[in-house]
Amino acid sequence: MCPEFFHIGPFALRAYGLTLALSFFLGLFLIGRESRLLGEDAERTSNFAFILIAFGLLGARLGYVVYHLDEFTGHWLNVINPFASGERFGIAGLNLQGGMLLAFIAGWVYVRRWKLSLPATLDAVVPAVAFGIFLTRIGCYLNGCCFGIPTSVPWGVSFPDGSPAYSFLGSAHVHPTQLYSSAYGLLLLFVLLWVNRRPHRIGVTTAVFFMVEAIFRFIIEFVRYYETEMWFETGGLKLTYNQLVAVGLFIIGVIFWWNSRRLEMRSVPIVTDGSEIPPESP
Repeated sequence: MCPEFFHIGPFALRAYGLTLALSFFLGLFLIGRESRLLGEDAERTSNFAFILIAFGLLGARLGYVVYHLDEFTGHWLNVINPFASGERFGIAGLNLQGGMLLAFIAGWVYVRRWKLSLPATLDAVVPAVAFGIFLTRIGCYLNGCCFGIPTSVPWGVSFPDGSPAYSFLGSAHVHPTQLYSSAYGLLLLFVLLWVNRRPHRIGVTTAVFFMVEAIFRFIIEFVRYYETEMWFETGGLKLTYNQLVAVGLFIIGVIFWWNSRRLEMRSVPIVTDGSEIPPESP
């Protein structure tokens, strides 16, 4: 675990912050590349991505606050105060699912404003989201957050004193759920890039992303550690609130898949030696 690479006074270069920043900048590069490949307006798509990033961070922060109200009751300014810890500069505590939901809503408003195709635009963006999952979950592992429940599997890991994992579970061996998620994000990235490079109906890449993300997130919740306020029981079944969000994401994916049936086929250019050859007319 390496939560901080170095710090100067209250300012620190944190592992999670660094991986988050890299995922944004490299993700924007990937979005531009996918936009050009798919014949979308790279500038509009990049602006769309900025909207997703801004509202994604806002939603992720609000999602964390909603599930941890006791941390902010009576001092609500700490929700946005980077000096709240009194020791380090920065804001800690994000919820990925909350970020995805608010980003999706903001993105929908943007494409309506500029009369863009939401499925076509998202097809160029979702590979970058998968890349972000891959990279930022490595940051989670280095930070010692988003950890799993205690386990006896040979690959279980133990986090040191001072880490979020240690504060809840001590030196117990836990599932390295951060690495599970990182490996999943890398695999999903390759799948989405493969779909984008084959003839496919507009919106299929987006549908695959939402459905696969929902399935994976629903499953991994069973081995990830959460405080009691994140769980609820219904009909004898104990679930996390993130699993409810995952169900919603799957439904969104099904809607995109169904909608893609009435959209046109997209033939992508053949890329060889850095050059793009337009597809032949049908």
